[in-house]
Amino acid sequence: MSENPSRGATPPVAVVMAVRDEARSLEAAVDAVLAQEYPGSYEVCIAVGPSTDGTERIAADLAARDSRVRVVANPAGITPAGLNTAIGASGGEVVARVDGHAILPPGYVRRAVDLLEETGADNVGGVMAAEGDTPFTRAVAAAMTSRFGTGDARFHTGGPPGEVDTVYLGVFRRKALERVGGYDESLVRAQDAELNHRLRASGGTVYFHPDLRVAYRPRGSLRALGRQYFQYGRWRRVIVRRHPGSLAWRQMAAPFMLIANALGLALGLSGRRLGWLAPVGYVGALGVGSALARDDLDAASLRWLPIVFATMHAAWGVGFLTSPPSLAASEHV
Repeated sequence: MSENPSRGATPPVAVVMAVRDEARSLEAAVDAVLAQEYPGSYEVCIAVGPSTDGTERIAADLAARDSRVRVVANPAGITPAGLNTAIGASGGEVVARVDGHAILPPGYVRRAVDLLEETGADNVGGVMAAEGDTPFTRAVAAAMTSRFGTGDARFHTGGPPGEVDTVYLGVFRRKALERVGGYDESLVRAQDAELNHRLRASGGTVYFHPDLRVAYRPRGSLRALGRQYFQYGRWRRVIVRRHPGSLAWRQMAAPFMLIANALGLALGLSGRRLGWLAPVGYVGALGVGSALARDDLDAASLRWLPIVFATMHAAWGVGFLTSPPSLAASEHV
């Protein structure tokens, strides 16, 4: 674990962003970063991947408007490569990762730096606070913040402060990132969990605190949600192959559910009534999970909730089970 800086210190902070096709949200995200009232040295480095919606122009305009903003190219187009490029092009003792569609709340950076000091952690982070603005996205937000939807990960469901396996985004000590070699550029998804695993394996601590709460906008369609969770499952399997010790029970729930339902359905259709237990039981679980996760949802959102749960579970499970051993980032650029 890294040594703590002196109490009350304000180490230089570099906010790093890897963006691609983020024209709709980039300006708001950067404005929220620049509005942080941090008393120390502060810079923002945006690594821009090949985009088709004018993201490069918006990033350049932001840099021209504020001297704290710098733009670098990310020709590979994938998140870990962009983050490594931005980290290398910046100089802060503390590195804060921010997504191009994330809106930091006031005081986020100051609180994160204080937590690094108080805990001695290598990385601190908090809640991925999913928020929807349509019936469908409100249902997705409810599913993403429920245990039935995503398991016991505190960065989804919240909980008490403490050491965890991974967090949303992250505010790091630069020395810790250098110690483990930064992000793995062979990954397209799950690069945060993989990096946090290496930080912990090297003797560092990853610390969760619910004060670090960042709004997240879910995908806007069932197809986009399914594609997202399919990729999550696919790339999580890559990490499990590389780091078997990183496997958590929640990551096996969806594959087991998928296998049990498929076998049960096959047995049921073949005339073995006992086989219907698994699929019928899962349908019942969808009902119970939806009831527990409803969180004062409107009627239109409630109708979407079981479908959203089923899509997340099935897409993640299929992605995990079908992930090829040869999967590499170059296939997805």
